[in-house]
Formats: sequence, structure tokens, C-alpha cells
Amino acid sequence: MGFKCGIVGLPNVGKSTLFNALTNSNKAQAENFPFCTIDPNIGIVAVPDERLDKLAEISSSKKKINTTISFVDIAGLVKGASKGEGLGNKFLSHIREVDAILHMIRCFDSSNIQNVNQTVDPVRDLEIIETEMMLADLESIQKRLDKKNKKSLDKEQQDILETTADCLNNNKDLIKINEKFDLATINKSGLLSLKPKIYVCNVDEKSIKDGNKYTNLFTEKFGKKNTLIISADIENQINQLSNEEKVNYMKMIGSDETGLKLMIKKGYDILELDTFFTSGPEETRAWTIKKNSTAPNAAGKIHSDFEKGFIKAETVSYLDFVNNQGWTQSRSSGKMRLEGKDYIVKDGDVLNFRFNT
Repeated sequence: MGFKCGIVGLPNVGKSTLFNALTNSNKAQAENFPFCTIDPNIGIVAVPDERLDKLAEISSSKKKINTTISFVDIAGLVKGASKGEGLGNKFLSHIREVDAILHMIRCFDSSNIQNVNQTVDPVRDLEIIETEMMLADLESIQKRLDKKNKKSLDKEQQDILETTADCLNNNKDLIKINEKFDLATINKSGLLSLKPKIYVCNVDEKSIKDGNKYTNLFTEKFGKKNTLIISADIENQINQLSNEEKVNYMKMIGSDETGLKLMIKKGYDILELDTFFTSGPEETRAWTIKKNSTAPNAAGKIHSDFEKGFIKAETVSYLDFVNNQGWTQSRSSGKMRLEGKDYIVKDGDVLNFRFNT
């Protein structure tokens, strides 16, 4: 499993349409009225990786297994959700379970699609969502720091809750939290305001390449680093095409990569993830790990016994594996290394673990 990403936004901004496009399904309703997605829809998607295809070909593998990402389409949020307005309480409980939040922002004009607000304003819409998350976090922190509950917190969790409360109450930049605490501690806190975020500006076809006045307004306020410009409708249409038709159509609209690929890349970046591979005649498989994972940590992704009994990791870089056409020549050419417990696995490493049972 790669990571779990929750798609959130105000009602009717295109969340369910994007979910259907990403998961290549019609599982989520995409109706033109608020709250059409009552319970979260979950879609598990194979992460496309050309390296996996090449390794499987070289090893003549019987099976090829991609790592995966889960997308969760969560019901539309409205102002007052932290107090239970709309589907607020349900929304907020579902979103606490995801690794990253994908904010879907309306950046298109349409008289055919209802809008909970009278005008299109991506900055206002995001601020509504983030305010509701902030208020929900403050309420959660207050309860957890109450004398009755405080005893169950370790020192690190108490520290992050108090630091976050100070930032939220005094309008301080939350970047301070990321500088002070590691990602594991932040994730353990379960605070919505601290979850890594991707901003998706949902545009019409003519705005895919260069954006529009709404995307410009949004990036001026929130920056371009974690912002993607995607058309949910176009992504849905692309999924109905053959591979050749997809390539031609994407060239025509000036798009180099699908929205799915863009979001996966951004997700791996903000969550600090890498991919390693195992490859042989039975199967070639991709595995997702945290950046800077040790070889035993990576072995544990396959099975806990591999981590407990870890001895060494036979290691070949992806390029060396391809250039030497597999394990045999990689060994004979000296490109295979035996790495120990302190080895930090690199993105693209092809590994074979030696372990005691």
C-alpha cells in the first residue's frame, strides 16, 4: 500500500467526478446537488511505474504487482461543519483516517452546476474548509488536554498538541510544527490542520495548460508548490479512450501527464515516500517505504519475519539491474552489493533479502 488520500472540498466542486476518473469507476455519485456523497467511497488504484514493467520483462516474471494508493471521496463540507452543520461530524471523522488531504477547489464558471456560494472564489472556499478543520482541531486538543485525558498522553504528544493550539489560537504559521516534529509524530496526533495537503484547482478544458484568473488568484495566495491544475471532467473523458487515443488527446489539450500521475508524484513528495522493488521469475513487485528507511525496515514491508531475522540485503540499483539484464550479470559484473542493517534504501533499489527464520 502506498498511501491513503482523502478528496475533500465544498459541495459540487467536482470531488466525485475526480474520484471516478482516478479510480476509473462510476462508484461515486456525481449528481448536481450538495451532499450526494454521503459515505466515503474508497477506490484502490495501482500506481503506474515504468520501472516495474521493465523489471518484470527482464526477469520474465509470471506476475507483476504494483504498489497502490487509496483515494477516499469524502462528503462535501460546509461552513459550520465543526459544529455539525451539513454532514460535518461525519466528514471530520472520515478525514482523520487519511495520510494526505487533496483539496478540490472550484476554478471554473458554469451556470449548470449548483454552487453553495453565489460566486466562484477559490481562496474563500479553501479558507472555509481550513477554518472548519482548525476549529475541529482546537476542540479535539481541548478535550485531549483535559485533566482526565491528559494522563494517557506521552510527553511528545502533549507537546505537539500544546504547540499546535498555540499556533492556531495566535495565528502563527504551522510550518513551526513541521520544523519541530517528525512526520510520524505529526501523523500520530491525528490533527487535520497538520496533515500534508495537495491543492487541486478544478478547471475547464481551455484552462488546463495555462490556468485562468481563478487559478492565478489561488496561487498568488497559497503558492504553486503543492498546487495542481486539473480538469476532473477531462480526466473522466480520457479514461474512456484507448492508450493511443489518450496520447493524442493529451497532446491536443497541451497536457503531458494524467492527473493521476501528477497527484501520485506530489503525494510521494509531500509524504516523503520512496519505492523499492523485488524481482524474480515468480513475481516482480513494487513496495512503498518512507524515505531514509533502513534495509531491515524495507524487509519488514514484505514480512515481519524478514525484519526480525534480517542478515543482509542483496542490492542493485535500478539502472544497473537494467543495464546488466538481471541478477546474474549484476552479480558477475560486481554491481550487486551486500548491504547490512544500517543501509539506507534508495528509491529504485532492487533488493533480495537474506534472513534467519
